[in-house]
Amino acid sequence: MATQSAPTNLAELTTLLEDATKVKVAGLDVDGVFRGKYMSKDKFLSAVKGGGFGFCSVIFGWDIHDTVYPKELLISNRGNGYRDLLAMIDLSTYRRIPWEKDVPFFLVTFLDPDTKEPICVCPRGTLKKTVSKLAERGWDAMAGVEYEYFQFKENAHSVAEKKFTGLDALTPGMHGYSLLRTTLNKDYFNDLFDECLKFGVQIESHHTETGPGVFETALAYTSALRIADNASLFKLAAKSIGMLYGIIPSFMAKPYANLPGTSGHIHVSLRTKEGKNVFGLSDAEVEAGGRKDAQYDETKFISQEAEWFLAGLLDGLPDVVPTLVPTINGYKRLVGGESFWAPNAVTYGYDSRAASIRIISPPSVPPSATRFEVRVPGADVQPHLALSSIFLLGLRGIEKKLTLPLRPISQITTPEEKKTVKKLATSLEGATLQMMREGSIAREVLGDDFVDHYGGTRQHEVDLWNAAVTNWEVERYLELI
Repeated sequence: MATQSAPTNLAELTTLLEDATKVKVAGLDVDGVFRGKYMSKDKFLSAVKGGGFGFCSVIFGWDIHDTVYPKELLISNRGNGYRDLLAMIDLSTYRRIPWEKDVPFFLVTFLDPDTKEPICVCPRGTLKKTVSKLAERGWDAMAGVEYEYFQFKENAHSVAEKKFTGLDALTPGMHGYSLLRTTLNKDYFNDLFDECLKFGVQIESHHTETGPGVFETALAYTSALRIADNASLFKLAAKSIGMLYGIIPSFMAKPYANLPGTSGHIHVSLRTKEGKNVFGLSDAEVEAGGRKDAQYDETKFISQEAEWFLAGLLDGLPDVVPTLVPTINGYKRLVGGESFWAPNAVTYGYDSRAASIRIISPPSVPPSATRFEVRVPGADVQPHLALSSIFLLGLRGIEKKLTLPLRPISQITTPEEKKTVKKLATSLEGATLQMMREGSIAREVLGDDFVDHYGGTRQHEVDLWNAAVTNWEVERYLELI
């Protein structure tokens, strides 16, 4: 994971930290914001020996701008005085931060201090529990994440002074896969790649995407917890390295009304302990033309388990949308639907970027690379929670041996057929109500405690939006109404 091997015991840890005077630690809140601190080396080693350290639970009781939720939620509330959670240090996440004088860095998972179990809305804890359920069946959850993101020649002070309007894009125009546009900012462009590698975040590809100042970065396919950590750490790295160049990378899903939004596509598969792709067929099966019992021609090159997984994902997708699209702004990206390659319906198809779930299988890739691409999330996605939802829905499909609820998108052609396709929620408010309703599939797979707490945080976001007066309203109504 890092440029040096992670320690497996206290002796190895002490040796790794010989040159350090301090250590940086951080965990994630429900919005995917890292909350952390510096610790002296002695304090850190003491916390490792003692099984963790106290961390104020208010990080799960306030929003992205540190406004305390008015509604009493399950984890952090006035009733318990915002007591400490137990922050458990994960030694396997060891790395050095190259742009901060190589300070040692570790991730933590937040536990209930009484039960020592992950709290219900800790992103890392939620995904760890999900991965454990799959491991019980002998499977490893595997995943990859791709981010698109706008970038601005601004800093924290300049965007505040401009009131977040009239910002200068890093480059002008629409230039996807451009070699010229990367030359304009070659030092920054290359540092993003190289510094992330030093930071233990492996990048698979890195290029310009269409849009003013837009980059796309695909992170290397790996285990689900590691890719979720890497995806979150990539955002931190991009923003930190950007600061050094006077650049703000934005993972907001749709900063411009008249341009496509930015995606956070997620690729998933299952692997046996022996390394076999559970979703893939054997070479012999592919050569023989695929599965004869596949529901549709477009699923004949994926395994029966993969077809059940896909059916489970489609069945529960409408109920977990807030974990895939967690912000008010994220739903603006989905308004364009297929026209902006941002699917907003319960659809799937072989190698189809118009579908919400893209099947990637032979003949376009070898059987070992068979996987699904979930194309609903934007760049604002919290990867741990999104992956938890995706894998839990897929596992439910396998356990119930669900059948695909509809035909592939390529076969849904007439206006009458298109009307039968289930649409996803078009707002955070609608998506949250769908998730929180009694008997939702989200409650079945994620649990009532998670849904009630996380749903409460999304309702707070909706309430703030409903109370806001926007520039659009002022421009539309001030003079003429």
